[in-house]
Amino acid sequence: MNASVRLSASSLRAHKRRFAGTFLAVFLGVAFLAGTLVMGDTLRASFDTMFGNATSGTDAVVRSADAITTPGESEGVREPVATDLVGTIEKVPGVAAAAPNIQGAGQLIGRNGDPIGGQGPPTLAGNWISDPELNAYRLADGHAPRGPGEVVIDRGTAERGDLKIGDTTTLRTPDPVKVTVVGLATFGGEDGMAQVTFTGMTRADAEKYLTAAPGEAATIQVRAGPGVSQQELVDELTPVLPKGVEAITGQESAEENTDMISSQFLSVFTTLLLVFSGVALLVATFSIHNTFAIVVAQRTRENALLRALGASRRQVTVATLVEASAVAVIASAAGLAGGIGIAAGLQALFPAIGFPFPEGDLVISGLSMALPLAVGVVVCLGSALLPAVRAGRTAPLAALRETAVDTSGASRTRAVTGLALIALALGVTLTGVLASPSIWLAATGAVLALIAFVVLGPVASTTAVRVLGGPLDRLRGVTGGLARRNALRSPKRTAATASALMIGVAVVSLFTVFGASLKATMDQTVARSFAGDVAISTPSFGAGGSGLSPRLADAVQRLPEVDTAVGLGRGVAEVDGKGRALTVTDPVALERTFDLGEIRGSMNGLGADGIAITENEAGKQHLKTGDKARLTFTDGRTQTFTVRAVYGRSELAGDYVITRDAWAPHRTQDADTLVAVSFKDGVGTDDGKAAVEKAAAQYGNPEVQTRDEYAQSAAGGIDMMLTLVYALLALAVLIALLGIANTLTLAIHERTRELGLLRAVGQTRSQLRAMVRWESILVAAFGTVGGLALGAFLGWVLVEASDGASDSAFAFAMPPLQLTVVALVGLTAGALAGLRPARRAARLDVLRAIATE
Repeated sequence: MNASVRLSASSLRAHKRRFAGTFLAVFLGVAFLAGTLVMGDTLRASFDTMFGNATSGTDAVVRSADAITTPGESEGVREPVATDLVGTIEKVPGVAAAAPNIQGAGQLIGRNGDPIGGQGPPTLAGNWISDPELNAYRLADGHAPRGPGEVVIDRGTAERGDLKIGDTTTLRTPDPVKVTVVGLATFGGEDGMAQVTFTGMTRADAEKYLTAAPGEAATIQVRAGPGVSQQELVDELTPVLPKGVEAITGQESAEENTDMISSQFLSVFTTLLLVFSGVALLVATFSIHNTFAIVVAQRTRENALLRALGASRRQVTVATLVEASAVAVIASAAGLAGGIGIAAGLQALFPAIGFPFPEGDLVISGLSMALPLAVGVVVCLGSALLPAVRAGRTAPLAALRETAVDTSGASRTRAVTGLALIALALGVTLTGVLASPSIWLAATGAVLALIAFVVLGPVASTTAVRVLGGPLDRLRGVTGGLARRNALRSPKRTAATASALMIGVAVVSLFTVFGASLKATMDQTVARSFAGDVAISTPSFGAGGSGLSPRLADAVQRLPEVDTAVGLGRGVAEVDGKGRALTVTDPVALERTFDLGEIRGSMNGLGADGIAITENEAGKQHLKTGDKARLTFTDGRTQTFTVRAVYGRSELAGDYVITRDAWAPHRTQDADTLVAVSFKDGVGTDDGKAAVEKAAAQYGNPEVQTRDEYAQSAAGGIDMMLTLVYALLALAVLIALLGIANTLTLAIHERTRELGLLRAVGQTRSQLRAMVRWESILVAAFGTVGGLALGAFLGWVLVEASDGASDSAFAFAMPPLQLTVVALVGLTAGALAGLRPARRAARLDVLRAIATE
């Protein structure tokens, strides 16, 4: 073992440059993984602290016991509690203070006329609680709201909206309310709670604008007296609370909020980053394996001499693995430091682009350091294992032969195995997508397709390089022909080098195709369902935004240019024990403005006890027109509705439609999510839109868009997602380029004598550089073409699987322009990867190169 270690150390000192690419590949993969884990730990700790601060003075929270949660949402909707309970609670032994917490959506307008926030984190408004222990916010400047229209806002919101004390602005509740800023507040010593906006009002204003009726609050905050624990306080409160109302400790409330953020945002976000870390490490695996395979092949004579001198197979294998271990440990350790740097950089960058990354120290746990280190070492050793075993099998007689690189890539066995895998992948995928829709079958087929591409790579590389490199003979003459022949020398090496880039390009193509398909689906949905001329909406993402005033649709309807204006509100109720979203609207106007498909029954006359449902939901609930459906609302009341219409399409109209009269007794803060407008005959789009914009300006100036603009705006989040995806996948592509550059560098070292002979017989330095660059481009072209084909296939699988798993109809789209850009980026990357090896090759001394063995 000692001899193997000494041999490995000597080899590493003598050939440091050989492992530079491997070091960088491991370093980048581990750094990304470590950065993701550190960032996730930091975010969780920050939100724990944030919600802990928010409830630090609250020992108990009194709220409605039941919540209705609709599909796709983790936070349920609860019935308000009566503020009259405050008097009862204050008389309970152990209670020091109690205050109603009235809270709803409220979005401030900044000095420039644009809404503040709304792109993810909530935009909140509520009553300003005078008890400093029960209020999570602390007054920093000015005074608390005392009269109508006075508000306190957090400092962060004031800075982003360029607002100061004394300024008058608009608060969307969603009805526009003129407010005057009289105070600025901080949260836990910071300017605000991450990117959340908060507006504190008087209790009277909060009840007026944020609740359906006075005397209602979201919760009641309770503070315990000295010596009373949170659990003791809850135990005292529980007996005096009415049916349907519960008390939980302040700590439980904070934990629920943290869990909600984790399920809604943190888990999804960190999982996404971990997936990209996995892609980067998978790409790195190919680069590392390729490096060790070439190094072992180049050292065939050296290993054979060691065997002839008495070294055992085990010693040669162990020596190679020790080299891999040394590179793995050093690169992984450096990657840990790089990961901390990445997390620190993201912590500084994300707030600048509106991402809710709270300030504070980075949280570095033992798991966040141990896991990436272990993964880096395992990936590196696993990638080097086969080359190490191959090195140990070197026969002593190989010392008498010239060094040769393994070229046994295009075997018949490999071809048969690869084709069998492709057939199996297609069978499993088509079964999971078309025959018996199953996400798991589709995913299994996609993984099998990836494995098949890797297995078939050496077989396909020969044909692909001949085809792709064919024009080089005519365009670049002898230089192009030599580049093509060099790429054909070792099919296995070419395939392994290109596979890393292929995976990166495949994932980029996958998301490009899926993103284009989502846009096409949105365009199809709007074109098929929305028959109006313009749409009024408030751009928001996530929990932000305040919606549209329910009075806006009526105001627009009165315009002489408008034929129909219909607002779509949102409610929730339990149908057959399951939470469902309700569309609250005028059913007659809805039918005139939206294409609902075939309608059985009538949308006219739903009244306060009628409901319309989609054909799909009717089948699930076993309902038809004339049947009764029981709906339980957040206020605990159950009402029987008569199914008066069953319609075919639900994309924009939703699955359940009730009238505003039916919703009014159960509503809380009322808001529309969309107002669709149709113009009268003869009214041009420009004239009609201008009239609607003028009317809408009095209701918080929401955005008025044509049908096409609305479709593009609705798909705007897809572009943001793709931008993030491309930025993350840039790491995988970078690792792939390092692999190409490293392979070419090692190949040049292997062909030193050959290159010297070419120079001796008249090849110029520029011709030599061009030959190496074109070889790099050919390898990159093979990886790019394979990646585009695989990515397009996987994109189709994802779209079809999503279509089968969803009630909505997904449209598949292949964006030629974007995929062309991806192809050009892949080819350009190949050219860039070949620059440094080409320069090294051109600098070779001719005589020394010829004398090299």
